[in-house]
Amino acid sequence: MVKHLKVIIDYDGTLTAEEAQVAALAEKSLDTLAREIIGAPRETLAADYQATRARLLRAPHRYWWEVNGLVASYCNEGAFILNTTTLQVMLRENPAYTRAVAAAFPQAEYDPLADCTNYLFHRHTAELPPRFRPAAHDVLLALMPPVPPNFGGAREGVPPNFGGPGGQHPDRTPIILTNSLGDKVNRHLGTLVLNRKITVLGDTRQYDMDPDWPHRFPHPQLGEIQVWPVSEKYQIDLRRPVYYRALVQAAADGSAEFAEVGSQLAVVADTLSLPGALPLMMGIPFFLLRTPYTPAWCAQAVDAHPLGRVLGDLADLPAALDALGSGHVDLRRDLWYNGHESDSRR
Repeated sequence: MVKHLKVIIDYDGTLTAEEAQVAALAEKSLDTLAREIIGAPRETLAADYQATRARLLRAPHRYWWEVNGLVASYCNEGAFILNTTTLQVMLRENPAYTRAVAAAFPQAEYDPLADCTNYLFHRHTAELPPRFRPAAHDVLLALMPPVPPNFGGAREGVPPNFGGPGGQHPDRTPIILTNSLGDKVNRHLGTLVLNRKITVLGDTRQYDMDPDWPHRFPHPQLGEIQVWPVSEKYQIDLRRPVYYRALVQAAADGSAEFAEVGSQLAVVADTLSLPGALPLMMGIPFFLLRTPYTPAWCAQAVDAHPLGRVLGDLADLPAALDALGSGHVDLRRDLWYNGHESDSRR
């Protein structure tokens, strides 16, 4: 049985409906490119953006979000990811745009194009009002420990326990996962009126790819791997040391050994390459939220892994977590790492 489960929930796209926000993000990004970075006519940039986006969606396996020469994510894995990849490809393929971006980001942390698209994302998502999925409030409450009936600490104008009494699982703790700094996420979570503080695991840089990172992960058929081939057209690069360290640190509680990480963490997200593949290869259960933009290949890869499960709705998460307390998940994990096929299904 799991003694204490830390449920790491991705913010953008999992708690929020990023498909409802991406159009505004793209508009703001193009405005900034036109006025502050490139200086090209806004209508020209918009036309280039739409043409590039359509081309990417016709062959998504050929286009990706690139960092340090490696594939951080394929373009079709998320609504925000498609926006980032569209901008990267558009800027890379036009020499005038590339020169302007290089001039605007002369001391890039990664490369000028990656730094530019990171800047546009973090700046403008912080400006967007949150659009939480309908189940976000209740799911977060369900994952919080129950509180005494007269628990105080309410904000001015908000009565105690206004957000609800909490869940029935004192052995579970929700942690919010984000590549952004925690200030944006904390500010947005405050609008849910949960009346309690939730830990934010911020600046995890799931996109931070390191071609020199030597770490390898066990695969039952392929041995020790750094790249996970999930289908004929898609393979996921696992060389993400910053995110790896963030997960290891999240699992540590002063008594746990790394070998016990899989029984202490679960990760929930709306995309696979960035937040999901590494946990699965580390032996951590991963729940993929199916959204309007979820590609079939991502859902199939998660469903085929013994520690993976596809959620049809965020509201399904608490019940899905209950299954982690059964021996069924342990059996599927053992079968995976022993190199056998499991006939048991969820």
